[in-house]
Amino acid sequence: MNPRQGWALLALVGLTGCSTCGIDPQVDTTSDRVQAKLGTPSRAWTHADGSTRWAYAHGAYSRQTCMVDFDAQGRLQKAENVLDEAHFLQVKPGMTADELEQLLGPAGWTWQVAYHRQTVWSYRYDNPFCQVFHVGLTPDGHVEDSAHGLDPICDHDHDR
Repeated sequence: MNPRQGWALLALVGLTGCSTCGIDPQVDTTSDRVQAKLGTPSRAWTHADGSTRWAYAHGAYSRQTCMVDFDAQGRLQKAENVLDEAHFLQVKPGMTADELEQLLGPAGWTWQVAYHRQTVWSYRYDNPFCQVFHVGLTPDGHVEDSAHGLDPICDHDHDR
């Protein structure tokens, strides 16, 4: 195996670990086992069919949010990091704040745009460009728009 193949394999193994949020689906098969391993979720939802979704915001600056889904009997169905481009593409105008939070989890921080009468939910996520994902919500709590922006914690001074 050449060095390039080694780095590719290491990256793939790292991504696989992120996709299941550190949960071993062979061992952590129930809500009790997941909670024993990860603790109390940041947020939890119970659906009409009895299934549940738990959010775990973690990582440096909460750059990862793990969503864990269980069926009505508390059996693990899926665990995945949702702070990525594939999930950001699912954000649509008109979604409610609750639908947004069930998709992406709690925002890293929120702020107001007074002239536009929006509350903006901002999400840090792992990416090579030091960007954040912003979602603008109307006063009645519906998604109006979304955009990527520069993360304020990064050094963006390009005049040096």
